Amino acid sequence: MEACQPPDKFNGNSYDTIVLAVTTVLIFAGMLINAFIVAVHCIAWMKKKSLTSSEKILMFLGCSRFCLLCITWVYSFLSTIYPGLFYVNTTPQIFSALLGFFISSNLWISACLCVFYCVKIANFRHIFFNYLKVNIDRIVPWLLLGSVFLSLFICIPVYKIPHEVQCNYLNATLLGSSWMMNIKIDRHVLPAFFVSGVGFSLAFVTLILPALLLLFSLWRHKRKMQTSPVRNLSMDAHVKAMKAIMSFFFTYSIYFTCLIFWVIYDTQNKNPLMVLCFVLQHAFPVVHSLILIFSNPQLEKILLKTLHSVKCKVCIR
Repeated sequence: MEACQPPDKFNGNSYDTIVLAVTTVLIFAGMLINAFIVAVHCIAWMKKKSLTSSEKILMFLGCSRFCLLCITWVYSFLSTIYPGLFYVNTTPQIFSALLGFFISSNLWISACLCVFYCVKIANFRHIFFNYLKVNIDRIVPWLLLGSVFLSLFICIPVYKIPHEVQCNYLNATLLGSSWMMNIKIDRHVLPAFFVSGVGFSLAFVTLILPALLLLFSLWRHKRKMQTSPVRNLSMDAHVKAMKAIMSFFFTYSIYFTCLIFWVIYDTQNKNPLMVLCFVLQHAFPVVHSLILIFSNPQLEKILLKTLHSVKCKVCIR
C-alpha cells in the first residue's frame, strides 16, 4: 500500500509531554491492577484446576484491559514522540483496529459480568429467567466467545479508515480544497462510525438492563421483607450486588460519554473538555478495576495481604 508523506515535524511540545506523563501514570497503574487480577485467577486456576464462572469473566476482563492499556500507551507514546510513524504503511490501521477490538471487548465482557450478577442474584419467576439461572454456568463461555466475535466484527470496518483519512487530509491541505477532504472523510468514516457506535451502544444498554432488573428485584424483595424483623441473607446479597452494579453503571456512563465526545469531536483539539475526556478514559480502567477488587472479598483479602507484605519488606529494608 502506498504510504502518505508525513509532515516533517516533531510533536514534542510541553502540552503533549504533560498529557503523556499523566496518561502514563494512569495507564501503568491500571496495568498493575489488572495484572494483579489476572495473576490471582491464574494461580487459583493452577491450584484448583478450574474456575467459577465469575472468575472466568474477571480473568478475561483483566486480560482485555491489560492489553488495551499496553496498546494505548504505545499509541500515545509513538504519536507524541514520533507522529510521522502514523503516516507510514499500515501502522495507523493496525493501531486503530487493535484499539477498537479491545475497547469493544472491554465493554462486552463487562456487560457479561453484569448479566451474570443479575441472573445469579435477582429473583424472577419467568421461565426464560429460570432457564438462565440454571444454565448460566454453561452459557458464560459462549458469552465470552460471543464478545470476542462481536469485537472483531466492530473493529474490521475501522481498519482502513486512518490511512485514507490522513492521505485525504494531506492531499486536501496541499491542494487547498478542504471541502473535498470533508466529503471524502465523511464517505469513509461514517459507515465505520455507525457500526462501532451501534456495537458500543448495545454493550452499554446491556450494562444498564441488569442494573434496572436488580433494582426492581431489590425493591420487590424489600416489600416482602418489611414485616420481618430478621435481616435476610438474600437482602444482603441484593444490596451488595446493587452497589457493585450501580457503581459499574456510574463509571461506565462517564466512560461512554467521554468515548462519544472523543469519537465525535476532533481528537487533535486541545481544549480543556477534550483533555478531561482523554484523562477520564485512561482513569476508567483503574477506578473500575479497583471497584471490582473491593466488591470481591477474596480479591480484597489477597490485595490487602499483598500490600501488607510489601510494606513489611520495605520497612525492613
